[in-house]
Amino acid sequence: MSEDRGRKGARPARGNPLQQIEIDDFRRDRLLAALALILGASFCLGLPFALQAGAEFFLPLTAAIVIAIALVPLLEWLERRGVPSALASFLSLSAFLMLVNAALAIIVVPATGWFARLPESIPRIQSNLAPLIDFYSALQKFVDRTLTSVASGTEAASQAVAATAPTSVVDYFISAAPSAAIQLFFAVLVIFFFLAGWTRLRKGTIRRRGSFDGAMQTARVIQNVVDATADYLATITMINAILGLVVALLLWALGMPSPFMWGGIVTLCNFVPYLGPIVAATLLGLGGLMTFDAVGFALLPALIFVGVHLVEANLITPLVLGRRLTVNPLLILVSLSFWGWVWGAPGALLAVPLLLILQTVLQSTGTPDLAGFLFERGTLTTVEEMRDRLNRTEMESDG
Repeated sequence: MSEDRGRKGARPARGNPLQQIEIDDFRRDRLLAALALILGASFCLGLPFALQAGAEFFLPLTAAIVIAIALVPLLEWLERRGVPSALASFLSLSAFLMLVNAALAIIVVPATGWFARLPESIPRIQSNLAPLIDFYSALQKFVDRTLTSVASGTEAASQAVAATAPTSVVDYFISAAPSAAIQLFFAVLVIFFFLAGWTRLRKGTIRRRGSFDGAMQTARVIQNVVDATADYLATITMINAILGLVVALLLWALGMPSPFMWGGIVTLCNFVPYLGPIVAATLLGLGGLMTFDAVGFALLPALIFVGVHLVEANLITPLVLGRRLTVNPLLILVSLSFWGWVWGAPGALLAVPLLLILQTVLQSTGTPDLAGFLFERGTLTTVEEMRDRLNRTEMESDG
């Protein structure tokens, strides 16, 4: 009995101490990996809502950084010719602002006249769409009856909303203009100071690396990001400008009023892949219905744009951009959905440049192996699997 009691009280024999140490280290590493995964997932889930809530700060800041990166080649070209950094930054920013103001003048000034003509053009649009209107007349009556019943039950709520809503477009712009002007001024300052300190910032970032290889990798990543972003934006801007010019000339030959305004709208919308051309075709169809009497002739502007856009998207853009600046279409759709949800139309304009910057950084530094992190040596590997792996390693080492 005493011997049995002694055996029960004795501690079980431990295995290989080195193996136990490796298992303990694995448990600690697995806990740290789990914490890192949880923190990373929490950060990724919370970041979109933080960007959306702070859009007044993050949107102009992000747009300014993207524009400044695209202007870096012009800045460096001026600096190589002896122009001081501050003056080169001012000249680069001035050239960009003049280009944007010219484009907006081509689009905004004629568009004001089109918006003013919209109420008086409604009868012409209705006459052009008379067959479709007659076809859906029954549905329209049903919708009218439904709206009448809903409006009768919500009359008090509609009166409360009407009391606080802006009474005109002018009131809306008066209330929104100060914040927009502040954001624009903030973005211009960010672009200027980013360009003015670019050379010093790049040299300081490279010199702070602890090794020569780290400095060379940092310099390569910075240069790749600048080259990819500037090349993409410059190439896409040139292609879209030529597309808008071709569409404007064809609309001018067709007799469409303000053809260069429509060309500018086409150029601007084409910066947003997939969704932008749909919006441009819809606006051209509406403009044709406002201008021409026959429905077939009124749809010609939209058909002209669709034909030219198909040639540009399937032949010219792949030929000019090549494979170096191509992006996965699925990633483009995901980026458009994400940034469009976060920041609306400005986010959709920034979606592809931001995706290209992220892709360039990952290609230069290496894509993280998330599957290996989770399933090979990460949080989802069990202790038993680790013990079996150590045993197999010892057996292989023993011959």
